[in-house]
Amino acid sequence: MSIPEDIKRQAAELARELCAEARLTREQIVVVGCSSSEIGGHRVGSHSSPEIGQAVFEGIREVLDAQGIYLAAQCCEHLNRAIIIERAAAGNRDTVNVVPQPKAGGSFATAAYHGFTDPVAVEEIRADAGLDIGNTLIGMHLKKVAVPLRLKITHVGEAPVNAARTRPKFIGGIRAVYDERLL
Repeated sequence: MSIPEDIKRQAAELARELCAEARLTREQIVVVGCSSSEIGGHRVGSHSSPEIGQAVFEGIREVLDAQGIYLAAQCCEHLNRAIIIERAAAGNRDTVNVVPQPKAGGSFATAAYHGFTDPVAVEEIRADAGLDIGNTLIGMHLKKVAVPLRLKITHVGEAPVNAARTRPKFIGGIRAVYDERLL
């Protein structure tokens, strides 16, 4: 198997595990930050690889699309970590005018922009869950109460993986009763 095929398979397995562990449902949003440089064993931002970015995008998107879950692709810091998403998922969020490139936005976001049916860029989103592949700092795009997930898959290529789901805030106090399904 070639490296892009291995990466695509790992990314798909990672997305399947995230969907199950985070108990994701249709029309929820998963934000993914991905460093193709880190996957290839290099320092983040130093060896952008369109082939790796494409492989990760295809692997994750296939899994999420099959479950009716939206993918939000985080750009790199050169685009202030803007988000590339399908227009249908952007809702009434203000869009911004930018087209990511491998060295200004990142290879993963570039693949998303060219792979989505009707892509738009937004400055921020509040996603229901997320994958951080290569220490890309997705926390700013998660809903307020993020819960770390320990997944079986800990790396894609050479890049470490962190995952999170979100949950509603607990309010009340000692007399409050909570919906166990939302924990």
